[in-house]
Amino acid sequence: MSIRCTQADHQNQQIIGICIESNCQYQRPYCHYCLPNHSLHLNQLIPLENLNEWIQRRMAIINEVQKNAQECKSILDSLINIFIPYLNINVEQLGISQIDNIIKGFCKIEVCEQQLFNQLKQSLQQVQQIIDEILKKTKSQTNYKQKVDIQVQQTQNMKPLIQEQTNQISIFKQNLKPFIFDLIEQNTIKQDQLCRAIAINKDCSILVAGCDNQIKVFEFKQGMLKQLQLLGEHKDCVNTLNFMNRSNHFLSGSEDNLIIIWARNQNNSWICQQKLNGHTNSIFCLVLNNNDDIIISGSRDDKIKFWIKQNEWQCSQTITDHTNSVYGLSLNEQQNRVISCGEDKLILVIEQSQQNKKWILIQKIQVEIEGVRLCFIDNNIFTFQPWQQVYMIVYEMNNTNKLYIKTKNIQLKDGSDYTFFPQQYIKQKCILVNKNGSNVNLIRKKQNGEFIIEQSILFETQYIYGCMTDDGQYLITWDSKSEEFKIRKYIET
Repeated sequence: MSIRCTQADHQNQQIIGICIESNCQYQRPYCHYCLPNHSLHLNQLIPLENLNEWIQRRMAIINEVQKNAQECKSILDSLINIFIPYLNINVEQLGISQIDNIIKGFCKIEVCEQQLFNQLKQSLQQVQQIIDEILKKTKSQTNYKQKVDIQVQQTQNMKPLIQEQTNQISIFKQNLKPFIFDLIEQNTIKQDQLCRAIAINKDCSILVAGCDNQIKVFEFKQGMLKQLQLLGEHKDCVNTLNFMNRSNHFLSGSEDNLIIIWARNQNNSWICQQKLNGHTNSIFCLVLNNNDDIIISGSRDDKIKFWIKQNEWQCSQTITDHTNSVYGLSLNEQQNRVISCGEDKLILVIEQSQQNKKWILIQKIQVEIEGVRLCFIDNNIFTFQPWQQVYMIVYEMNNTNKLYIKTKNIQLKDGSDYTFFPQQYIKQKCILVNKNGSNVNLIRKKQNGEFIIEQSILFETQYIYGCMTDDGQYLITWDSKSEEFKIRKYIET
């Protein structure tokens, strides 16, 4: 369940935060499409999950005002008590000095009343008007507290979107400068075995690489690699590697038709935790959801399988709508849609049902050329790389029917190509990594939706494989010409 934006042209997007800028004229609860309206006061935006805390702080301020008002009343009561005896005074019984002091005291109160109490009175009138306005707006909402309770509960299911919103604000704030990834030549490592897959964990401390049928585990520290372990459970070449999001467990998919879950034991060594044996041909691609409880696999057997974890991982569903090898998979930010491409010149859009959690094919996109890689940029946009073509295609969601349509081509260099090396979007830096032919293209997505190639790294072969760290600081590649692991570091120019 989620709160949806009511703006007509905002595609029923989920509300992800609240604007607390006092003079803002726009809708306070905002979605992604609302963000540009608040660009001048980004520091006054808070995630939806912090709303309750913000309200509590405001309540504390009201309590403090009430406390000060009570103290002021107590002081005035004391003053009244002092002057009460003089309400029916006999002037003849008082001396000149007493009368003088009484007059001076009342004159001071009069000055105070004119200078301070008039301001206080005006402030109280303003406060009363504000309170009356609030009460008037909420009078018809007899179930207001229930709605608030529901909305607070809904935030518990929106943590990925809240994190996404926080990242988006961070991106808007920073000035995205031109960049290059500069080769750290002294950190190059010789690797003469075929390496089709490289992955690095979330904190950028461990890197794994598929080297023929083995997996090498490296410590990754400040752009330097140090081998820790060699894993040998697979019987054929490793095609894909993926780290989990909440642990240092990782997955491997191989030409031997197996997916292996690798876990760390008490000695900090990786061991085979479970083998998933459901496909009948080579594993070409794997993706994990953010919660690490769904694995999606694509294979040369033309099938997409969904695996869920109960006591152990098991296949829960198989999609059979592809008619040839599945080369690429990608999950959207909301984690409820997966896209796939392959040799059959189809892009499938598959959505998870909210009712029974089953995955349902909602769209088949027929393309002219088979696809080797694709990637969601956000919930509404994805990119697609056709095989042996000198362009990349951008697809965007149609506002009316919620289906994806082709909107533009991005011109690239080189056309010959090979599978593997998945597309990767680094949201923190708005960088899309797209291998095409002999080039690795580093493409910046600008705020206006334009895609600009910032750097195109030319290799002397089309057999290039690699990945970028999640923070966008390092690009790690292996190519068949140099037979080396090469590490490049992000530098703004």
